[in-house]
Amino acid sequence: MQRRLPGVLVAVVGLLAAAAPVSAHHSFAAEFDANKCMDLTGTFTSFEWQNPHGYFHLDVKEPNGEVTSWTFETVSLSTLKRSGTQRKDFTDNVGKTVTVRACLAKNGVKNRAAAETIKLSDGQVHRIGQDVEGKFSDSAKEGY
Repeated sequence: MQRRLPGVLVAVVGLLAAAAPVSAHHSFAAEFDANKCMDLTGTFTSFEWQNPHGYFHLDVKEPNGEVTSWTFETVSLSTLKRSGTQRKDFTDNVGKTVTVRACLAKNGVKNRAAAETIKLSDGQVHRIGQDVEGKFSDSAKEGY
């Protein structure tokens, strides 16, 4: 009996591990259209600094005067940090005007996009998304 116990325990642990939920990661191309990128300027209203991606929100004034709220997705938080973007960069810009280069969602969801860069209120530009338009050098693409 004592010889069987380790084998049974390994089998039970294996079954439990297999039954655990697994989060899947999507590719940029599955959700966003690299051929539909644009610059949007508006008021940075809020952000979610969470894994697997960061999200932030912008109120953009349309030509007709109407204000629309946009949601943007960033690369992973660890990638943001490695590239020099910190949570403080987002915190310091709530309520300020920023410009975002982003690619629209493929599924037709309005006002949702993947951010590529953000120009903060102090003029600093941060790369916060994938280089889908090929604006960065090969060395800058590493890790994205």
